[in-house]
Amino acid sequence: MIAQMSVLQTEIHNDLLAMGKVYSQLDEISQQTATSQRDIVLGYYLHVLYGLFENMFVRIAKTFENHLDDKSQWHAQLLQRMTLDVTPIRPAVIGQETYQCLRELQGFRHLFRNAYLLQFDPHRLDLVWQQAVKLRAVYETDINIFLDFLKEL
Repeated sequence: MIAQMSVLQTEIHNDLLAMGKVYSQLDEISQQTATSQRDIVLGYYLHVLYGLFENMFVRIAKTFENHLDDKSQWHAQLLQRMTLDVTPIRPAVIGQETYQCLRELQGFRHLFRNAYLLQFDPHRLDLVWQQAVKLRAVYETDINIFLDFLKEL
């Protein structure tokens, strides 16, 4: 069990580093003049950002508690479960503010993955970018609290 927790801690730390790199790319791209090409690249990095969170959450769920029952809704179910305090198994991984931001990114990721035209509504893209900015201010605190829990195990 100790080895499994150490591996999970290391993976989460690596995820946080990758998220930081994605945010650096997002910062750079968001400063560029809005064009359809810039929007595609911005959309791509927002898609990648959510994917990093989801992959981290899958590893946490596999390590601690659960399988996901509804295969058609597993993305939403996984995200929602990360807000649950499942004492004594594990605390909540993310708070409500982080959850709300990630819900917006999750919806965009679905749109991005299923887009056949490489053109995005600039207002929708701006809304998602603003949620990513808001997320940046809160997610590390949530994840660091969870990492502290892992250290105690």
